[in-house]
Amino acid sequence: MSDTETTSTHAPETPHSQRWPVLGLLGLAQLMLILDITVVAIALPHMGAELDLDRAALTWVVSGYALTFGSLMLLGGRATDLFGAKRIVLAGLAVFTAASLAGGLATDAPLLLAARIAQGAGAAMLSPAALSVVVRLFDGDERNKALGIWSALGGGGAALGVLLGGLITAGPGWAWVFFVNVPVGLIVLVALARMLPDLPRATTGSLDVPGAALVAAATAALIYALIRAGDHGWLSTASLVLLAVAAAAYAAFAAWQRRTSAPLMDLRLLGRRPVVAGIFVIAVATALMVGVFFLGSFYLQNHQNHGALMTGVLFLPVALVTMAAATGAGRVIGRLGARVPAVVALGVAAAGFLVPVLWSGTAAMVTGVSIAAAGLGALFVVASATALGSVAPHEAGVTSGIVSTFHEFGASVGAAAVSSAAATGIAAHTGTTSAAGFDDAFLVAAGIATVSAVTALWLIPSKSE
Repeated sequence: MSDTETTSTHAPETPHSQRWPVLGLLGLAQLMLILDITVVAIALPHMGAELDLDRAALTWVVSGYALTFGSLMLLGGRATDLFGAKRIVLAGLAVFTAASLAGGLATDAPLLLAARIAQGAGAAMLSPAALSVVVRLFDGDERNKALGIWSALGGGGAALGVLLGGLITAGPGWAWVFFVNVPVGLIVLVALARMLPDLPRATTGSLDVPGAALVAAATAALIYALIRAGDHGWLSTASLVLLAVAAAAYAAFAAWQRRTSAPLMDLRLLGRRPVVAGIFVIAVATALMVGVFFLGSFYLQNHQNHGALMTGVLFLPVALVTMAAATGAGRVIGRLGARVPAVVALGVAAAGFLVPVLWSGTAAMVTGVSIAAAGLGALFVVASATALGSVAPHEAGVTSGIVSTFHEFGASVGAAAVSSAAATGIAAHTGTTSAAGFDDAFLVAAGIATVSAVTALWLIPSKSE
């Protein structure tokens, strides 16, 4: 162990005087990454029409970002521990901002896809590094409050992206879903360069390039398999081959980590109960959140015939409720521990999923999605606080990368699972009502939330443990 390693993530005895403004700037940067997913999704039809993109190209505009983002986050987290959080935050933000400019200027599919991949690479550096800074700058109840704010921006940002996507697409045009990142990114970059403290490097050593390549390949194969499963089936040949490739690459990665003198990550992290509980909760919360946003947006536009702009407006209360719930959870988790809020939040989410099943129409959908989002917003805080609350400073970056990676796993699983469930339901109920497909998907989501509540009750350590 290096001299800088300790056994807890406690912040310095004298807290950094600008820690809250720094949190605001890092949160704004993270918000850009989250918004970029849903904002771009809303603008896809207009991109396709103007750039003459076929369905496959449009799919890759979304998937290219998700694949790169998800597969490189563990590398970004380890680089944070090795090279310093400030350096990686600024580098990631610079890459993301430059790639956003390139995306807005793109004139064909190859240029747009290259920009999206570059955005994903920048995001994979920025996201785990920024979360690592939050964990190291704050301690105790302040950390829980900070994670509540962080989670509120992440959870609410997905819903706000639907609104902003509609506004931008209906206004200045699809290119501005990328251009809007440029001035924001530059302002945040300059401010963070001046305000972000030079936290000591948490560990020494070299970057494990073979390990990084193996885990990136494994994660990319797994996420791509999950993305394809929604359209091609979970048991299709391509999906099974990709899952087998992912499993083999993960096995090779684990074997390499045990052999190399400077591993990308300590595999014993995945044996710690709080870390396992945290990544379970983040995966479930993200899967359900992405799933319910997918279903709600599709239902409002395709079944209730609302336009993209009106759908975005209808999602505004969802965003506000998500942010309020996450902020509130950050304030109470220190007193109650993580287990009780997790179980209650999953119960609330399950109840919200049942509302559109029991009642139909726009009001019922928005109400149900808002209730579910309240529970899921709180879950993001539970996940971060549980996984990151007991790791040492030299593990903060890589653990943040693990949490962020499972966030992407959850997003891919959620989109694939609910689209499959909805499609199956619609096909099964042809001749009666296409809304039955949505009912089936929401029932699946309610069942997953209920089972996850029972699992969380067993898996998450109590406050006294």
